[in-house]
This record gives sequence, structure tokens and C-alpha cells, in this order.
Amino acid sequence: MIRYRILNTGFFIVEGGIMFGAIPKRAWKKIYNADDEGNCLLAMNCLLVWTKTRVILLDTGVGGKDLGKLSYYQFLRMKEITDLIRLQGFKPEQVTDVVLSHLHFDHCGACTHSVNGQLEITFPNARHWVSKTQWENYMNPNELEIHSFRQQDMMPVWKYGLVQLIDGDYELFKGFNLSLFDGHTKGQIVSFIELENKELLLFSGDVIPTKANLHDAWISAYDIEPLKSLDAKKTIKEWTEGERVRHVFYHDAYEAETIITQ
Repeated sequence: MIRYRILNTGFFIVEGGIMFGAIPKRAWKKIYNADDEGNCLLAMNCLLVWTKTRVILLDTGVGGKDLGKLSYYQFLRMKEITDLIRLQGFKPEQVTDVVLSHLHFDHCGACTHSVNGQLEITFPNARHWVSKTQWENYMNPNELEIHSFRQQDMMPVWKYGLVQLIDGDYELFKGFNLSLFDGHTKGQIVSFIELENKELLLFSGDVIPTKANLHDAWISAYDIEPLKSLDAKKTIKEWTEGERVRHVFYHDAYEAETIITQ
């Protein structure tokens, strides 16, 4: 039996014009809340999934280290991912897998943490699943993403041999499938999880970061290849046609999960 829980690790602020790209402010403000200056609150909604034998974490949030260097994002109401996992009855050492949609700091920052100035791995017994393409991008970032990657987030994990690279679609175990998509960044992992009530649990990371971004053309200005983002969203909708989908939105501060029946 597969069980899951959404873990909200905190919030930060971005301009709506960045989050929704070319969509006019008068349009997106009707769907996603913003202040008078057009700033939006975004969440970091991670997902914990467990069975009798596996404890899987999907993304980790930004974590708590070096946030002063990221003060532009105005992080607020932050929670430790390890505390949230313990509330579900698990220790960090019991996590068997960490599936990282991609390696931007707000999605993988809590893979490591600082103890007395030294970096330690947060989930020391977990395989950390990353696409090969995204890892190569992380190691040699393009000019648009160079400030989105931090070496301290993942290199200790790599050093201890805990990074598991995939080079295409992959079945983590029966009913838990990983597929790769480009757009926001290269080689994003989208997780498709079959629940026992015949629903599909979908964790799309920044392919579809908020419910508002379900609209095909609502593509973030952060996306390095917007046409591929468009294709990715259309493909996901085609794959899930006729399914009852529980869609978890990583960045939606108001509706972390919604049920979609196409």
C-alpha cells in the first residue's frame, strides 16, 4: 500500500511577471494572489511517499544553510524537512530514496545541512535520484542558470556515492514511474505514482509549478526553453487523459494538491 503526505517546508516571494511570463498581470492576478506590487507568495511543497519497504522523499526544499545569500527571495515560515518527516513517524536515516525533480537550490538545498560549519548529508542512507542530463547541467551550468545551482547542496552527496543518475524514463518500483522533461531546465524528473484507488499521484516539480500554470501558455520566465515547457505540459496532459489525477504543485502556496479528471 502506498501512502503519502505533502510536506510544506516554507515560502518565498517572487514577482508574478516572472512566474507567469508573458501572461498579462490583469489575467494572472484573477487566478493567483499577489500584492499591490505584483509580488506572489510561493511554497516549497515536498512529497513524502512510503510503502512497507521504502520511504521516498520527492524534493527537499531549500533547507536552512546560507539563506542570507538568498535574501532576495524573502524566505518565510520555514520548517526543517527532517522535523516534518519525523512527524510522520520516520527518521531521516530511514529515508531510502530522494527523488529530485531538478537541482535548483529551492528543490534540493536540504539534501545537506551544516553542523558546526561542516556540511553533512541529511539522508545518509538514501539513493538520490537525478537525471543524467540535469546532473551535467548542474556541473556545467549555462549562463541563465548558474546562480540557481549551489555546489554545497549536492557535491557531498555525490562524494559519498549516493547520487543515482537515470538516463531516461525509469521505474523506481512497480507503480512508481519517473519520466524526464525539458523546459524549465534540462532533464527534470516528473513522478507518476499509481495509488490503490486507481488514482494517479503526479508530482511535476517546476514543469507545472502552480495550479495556474496548468494553462498551456502560462510559462515562467525562469524557463530556459519555453517551447519545450509547453510541449512537456501537453505531453503530461495526453499521458493522463482519462485518469483521475491527484496533482501536487510544488510552488502553489494556496492549493498544494488538486484532483483533476480529464
